[in-house]
Amino acid sequence: MSTHLLNELVSILGDRHVSSASTINPDDLHDESLHPEPRNPLAVVRPQSRDDVVALAKFAATHNIPITARGSGTGLSGGAKPVEGGIVLSFADMNHVISINTSDHVAVVQPGITLRELDAALLSTGLHYPVYPGELSGSLGGNINTNAGGMRAVRHGVTRQHVLGLEVVLANGDVLRTGGPVVKSSSGYDLTQLIVGSEGTLGLVTEITLKLSPRFAHSATVLVPYSTLEEVTSTVPAIISAGLQPSILEYLDILTMSSVTTRANLELGVPQAVSERALAYLVIVLETRTREQLDRDIEDLGTLVLASGALDVFVLPDGSGQRLIEAREQAFWVAKEAGAHEVIDVVVPRSSVPTYLASIATLAATYESFIAGCGHVGDGNVHMSVFQPDLEKREAFLLALFTLGVEMGGAISGEHGIGRDKQKPFLVLTDEVSLAVQRRIKSVFDPQNILNPYRLTDERPLP
Repeated sequence: MSTHLLNELVSILGDRHVSSASTINPDDLHDESLHPEPRNPLAVVRPQSRDDVVALAKFAATHNIPITARGSGTGLSGGAKPVEGGIVLSFADMNHVISINTSDHVAVVQPGITLRELDAALLSTGLHYPVYPGELSGSLGGNINTNAGGMRAVRHGVTRQHVLGLEVVLANGDVLRTGGPVVKSSSGYDLTQLIVGSEGTLGLVTEITLKLSPRFAHSATVLVPYSTLEEVTSTVPAIISAGLQPSILEYLDILTMSSVTTRANLELGVPQAVSERALAYLVIVLETRTREQLDRDIEDLGTLVLASGALDVFVLPDGSGQRLIEAREQAFWVAKEAGAHEVIDVVVPRSSVPTYLASIATLAATYESFIAGCGHVGDGNVHMSVFQPDLEKREAFLLALFTLGVEMGGAISGEHGIGRDKQKPFLVLTDEVSLAVQRRIKSVFDPQNILNPYRLTDERPLP
């Protein structure tokens, strides 16, 4: 049977675009989740066009074979883990820019294009796609499926704020077009936004229409040390209220700051007398159209943070500032190399971050766990590396962290998605009415439950 199915796949795509058994690249069988689950799919396939995806969907529906969509595999929640005997559908070869309209600030791209490739394609236009989830090798299709955010969300928002339309192949092979190159519409249900963040469970995205933004000509990276983490997080609402509109507003505890700068071999020039007292840092990027406005914003920011208890204010040289942002983007790899057992991204209301951080410190002591953190504090997204080797204690601790976040009006994941890794707490903490509605939506889009099954609302154990 497997030989027959593989032969049929080859007839659809050609031998070069179908891998099976020993010819599968192991990198196609996982994402960056800290919890690998080895699975043996029937095949890894690489469609070259929408028509290929349509044919693959019809093939999978006919034979009732699960499909796991895959972008670059940079996800952190196990969303791209394959299913035993299923198909991994890699969009790596569908990575082209279809069109760029500089008048309307719109680009149409295929899902396999990476953030780095898109940025290079836009460089000469004076425009950019402003969502930077931290890993520039991540694909736009993957970003769509998890509603990725990143450090620049405080000013520019997350992926869904920049997706104007989609082309989606449904589970039966039908092609659905949603939205289009306009910035507003009041015409029926917003199917675009329903698909964004659905983690590949509703359809296979084959084309994306994106809203672009002008690039700013002037920017500065400001480093602000504090003697307590509470002072850091308490300062953030004041910065937002002042109208400074930072493009990046991040906090790093002392352990994370030390780890990422050491890994990057980066010296920031903070005097020893200050660094010895600092237990946490704010990293702030300001961007404006003119140098004069930038200088005024830096001055206003300095006055504000010093009044809030900052130990000092450092405007970093351009090279150092860029390297610090790049080092912060590598925080996951630092945690992974240090042996973290979990990396989570709870989001709470921005004003609740100080209370949340204080409470999780207490919870860590209760569950005999160690945590280190950083996060997009400007939008309430708290990232934590959890160190607890005992699985039972770790799961109890994580459930407590997630429960606290939800009780404070937040959510289990701010940008990484649920995937496989957070499915159990998601099912426990999500309102039953909400789950029922989501399951009905899933059944309409995918009645055979073959698109990225065994995650999100599907409580069946993974075979």
